[in-house]
Amino acid sequence: MLRISIFGTGNVAGHLFEAFAAADSVEVEQVIGRNKTALASFERKAETVSDFTQIADTDIFIIAVKDGAIAEISEYLKEKKGLVVHTSGSVPMAVLSHCPRYGVLYPLQTFSKDRNLVMDSVPFCLEAHDKRDLQLLKKLAGRISGKIYEVDSQQRKALHLAAVFVNNFTNHLYHIGKEICDEKGLPFAILQPLIEETADKIKQLSPYEAQTGPARRGDSETMAAHLEQVTKLENPTFKDVYEILSASVKKLYRTDDGASN
Repeated sequence: MLRISIFGTGNVAGHLFEAFAAADSVEVEQVIGRNKTALASFERKAETVSDFTQIADTDIFIIAVKDGAIAEISEYLKEKKGLVVHTSGSVPMAVLSHCPRYGVLYPLQTFSKDRNLVMDSVPFCLEAHDKRDLQLLKKLAGRISGKIYEVDSQQRKALHLAAVFVNNFTNHLYHIGKEICDEKGLPFAILQPLIEETADKIKQLSPYEAQTGPARRGDSETMAAHLEQVTKLENPTFKDVYEILSASVKKLYRTDDGASN
């Protein structure tokens, strides 16, 4: 049985809590956080603690809080014998180096409060100062996911940056698409099949091979018409986004091979 404690009450902490609480051979002994109201939702399955002097000894302490609070939280654990890990994609493992045993348990996924996730498909990127602790993290992550990767701090920073592009920025583009639809009285749902096909086809093609559109094929006439349209929208920054992305695509595909769409 692996005994764990989770620090935090946000989206990442909540999803990890639900997954580990339901996993075989894992016991969530404590959920620790300063927000007593937020802690209430964890009480049914674990002890909740808002007093950081009452932290119990467990095998693994998971710090799932905002990046700026990781170092502060870890100060309460520097005398603990258990393995201390954080869940951040961009914070180096070394931020925990004052703890006797330390590492990283990074779930590479976007977590929203009201969205259920199949945790078994979530990649977990692991790092530990000691090889034995890395094996312990693999054992823990393997209780809830079938996708386990050894990733060092520099690789993890690169992954986090890549994730911002493919997730956060892409979602912002969805928002822009919805704004354009809303202004013309069109349902955003009409774009859903296109969004799904775009995401699905990169399972078979590389993103480079899958690229289509006017910038890809060098269609200056269509791009000029789009820019004329976008300047008439309520949000003028959409024009900047269109120009920057089009320029990036055009530069990448200088030798046009006649791609369509």
